[in-house]
Amino acid sequence: MTRRARLLLGLAVLAAGAGGYAWLREGTAERPPAPAAAPAGPVGVGALGRVEPASRIRRLNQPGGMAVTRLDRLLVAEGDSVEAGALLAEFADAAQKDAAVAEAAAAVAEARASLDRIRAAGRPSEVAAQRARIAALTAQEELALREAERAERLVPAGAGAVAAADRSRTAAVRLAAERRQAEAELETLLSSRPEDIALAEARLAAAEAALAKARADAELARVRAPIAGTILRIMARPGDQVGPEGLLEIADLSRMDVVADVYETDLPRLRLGAPAEVLVPGESRRFAATVREIGWTVRRQTQATTDPVAAVDSRTVEVRLALDEAGSEALRRRSNMQVQVAIRP
Repeated sequence: MTRRARLLLGLAVLAAGAGGYAWLREGTAERPPAPAAAPAGPVGVGALGRVEPASRIRRLNQPGGMAVTRLDRLLVAEGDSVEAGALLAEFADAAQKDAAVAEAAAAVAEARASLDRIRAAGRPSEVAAQRARIAALTAQEELALREAERAERLVPAGAGAVAAADRSRTAAVRLAAERRQAEAELETLLSSRPEDIALAEARLAAAEAALAKARADAELARVRAPIAGTILRIMARPGDQVGPEGLLEIADLSRMDVVADVYETDLPRLRLGAPAEVLVPGESRRFAATVREIGWTVRRQTQATTDPVAAVDSRTVEVRLALDEAGSEALRRRSNMQVQVAIRP
C-alpha cells in the first residue's frame, strides 16, 4: 500500500468515527444488510505534517556575518523565557567596539561645543575688552593727529617741524588702521559668519554619523532576542566560534501549528478555516486544528516516509494548521515531531 493510500485510509477511518461502521468479514459468513446508498459528499485530505510554533523557530547567528569572533558571554540557558530585545549573548570584540562608541560620543560633544561657541559669538568679557581696545586706539589716533597739526604749524619756523609732522601723521594713519581692524574683530564677536556656522554644523553632522556607525558596529557584537519566546536549543558555548549551524534557536511557544505537506492535486479541496484532526504518535486523543495558511509554492515533499513504494518526487504545498488550546498545550515541547493530519471538507 502506498503512502497516499494509507493516508486516505486513515482519513476514511476518522470519518467512520463520526458516521457509521463498515463491516468486513472473511469467508462466506453472512454480512449485515448494506445501508441505502447516500449521495457522495466531498472527500477530505490526508497528509503528513510536523509540529512547529506559530512564530516559526528562529535560528540566531552572529550578527557580524562573515566575521569570525569568539563567543565571550552567553546570558541564557535552554528553556529560559526572554522578552523581545533581551540581550542573549556577547562576542569578544564587544569591549573594543564599546570603546569606539565612547570615542565617537566625545567627538560629537566637541563638535557640538564648537558650534555653540560660534553661534554665541564672543563672550561678554571678550566684547568688553575689544571695545576698550578700540577706545584706546581711537584716543591714540586723535592724539597723533593733534601732534601732526601742531608740527605742521611750526613748519615755517623750521626747527625740524617737517620731520615731526611726518612722524605724527604716519602714526595717526597706523592707529586708524589698527582701530578699524579692532572694530572688525568686534563685529565678528557680536555676530558669527554664516559660513563659519555652516562649517561647524557639517563637522557636527559628520561626528554624529560616526557615532551612529560605532553604535551599529557595537550591536554587531551582541545577539538580542528578535521576539518574546523560549530558548529551545543552544549550539555554541563561551569560548567557541559560532559555526554555520548558528548560535541558538528561539520560538514563541504560546501558539503551536502543524505544517502539513499536502499533495498538489489535493489543493482544490482545501479552504481556509477548514476543520482538521491531528493524530500524534503515542497519544490516544486527537487534537483539533484549523487551516489558517495555504502555501504559495509547490515543492518536493519534505516529510520523510518509510514507505518503499512511495513517490520520492511528490510535489506538495505547505499548509499551516492552527492547533486549538489543548493541542498547543500538549505539543508545546514537541517541535518538529511528525504527525498525521486529516483535513475535513
